[in-house]
Amino acid sequence: MAFASFDKQRASAPLAEINMVPLIDVMLVLLVIFIVTAPLLTHAVKLQLPQASSQVNNVPPDKIDFAIDAKGQRYWNGEPVTRAQAAERFQAESAKQPQPEVHLRADHQAAYGAVAETLADAGRVGLTKIGFVSEPDPR
Repeated sequence: MAFASFDKQRASAPLAEINMVPLIDVMLVLLVIFIVTAPLLTHAVKLQLPQASSQVNNVPPDKIDFAIDAKGQRYWNGEPVTRAQAAERFQAESAKQPQPEVHLRADHQAAYGAVAETLADAGRVGLTKIGFVSEPDPR
């Protein structure tokens, strides 16, 4: 951008400096606006708000120990049950929130069919937290 100059020798050369006057004018206007509006931003209404205490209610899910012995007998938390009774209890437990965790223990001599039936009964009613419990090899 070229500006007029009173210097005859440099009259044809453009001015290579940035004109800071408009920038300074804008900054001063903004400064005045902020000085005027700053007291308005700190105005607050005093209120007496009610106090309440709240704590997170972490309800741990129930745990069901389901065991199958070598003969195929099923145990619900140590109590012997039939497959039909276990299916009924799985149905009742699936309606709870949060859903309980099923810890399945099966004897190493137990038939796989009994374990598969138990998993199918639990999965059919929507139980998703099923874990297999085993003991480490003593060797």
